[in-house]
Amino acid sequence: MRLPHHEATTRSAATLFRVPDEDAGSEPEESLSETFSSVARRLRQVTREALAPWDVTPAQFRAIGTLVRHGPMRLSELSDHLRIAPRSTTEVVDALQEHGLARREPDPHDRRATLVRLTDRGTEIATAIRATRDAGAEDFFARLAPPDRAELARILRSLRD
Repeated sequence: MRLPHHEATTRSAATLFRVPDEDAGSEPEESLSETFSSVARRLRQVTREALAPWDVTPAQFRAIGTLVRHGPMRLSELSDHLRIAPRSTTEVVDALQEHGLARREPDPHDRRATLVRLTDRGTEIATAIRATRDAGAEDFFARLAPPDRAELARILRSLRD
């Protein structure tokens, strides 16, 4: 079976980004993107474990973090910050409200609009989750020497920006 031209090109380009395997011969080398995805999955698992005691999902925590950083905002603004569909934002805010972590209130500048605001409990839980999550990330990256951690941070920032 022949691969379409673009797949063949992609496949051969992927070999340029192979990560050297320290145990040569044990398994085929993994591509850089495969390695990155694997590490990202492990870090997401660390995050889920940090959120579990508060029964908060990663999507809910992203919304909480956005509200901590930017303060009360309309659902449409929150959707934009989170880069998710408005309907999904409504579901996230509904869940936060059910947990007593956020509330909807009238926008003082536009009676037709509603703002989402963290409750005091939401702010307290945000602080506690951040501390737990930071400790989990610290443990996760502890195997890297400080210069390697700094270099990884520099590289990731350059890819993000």
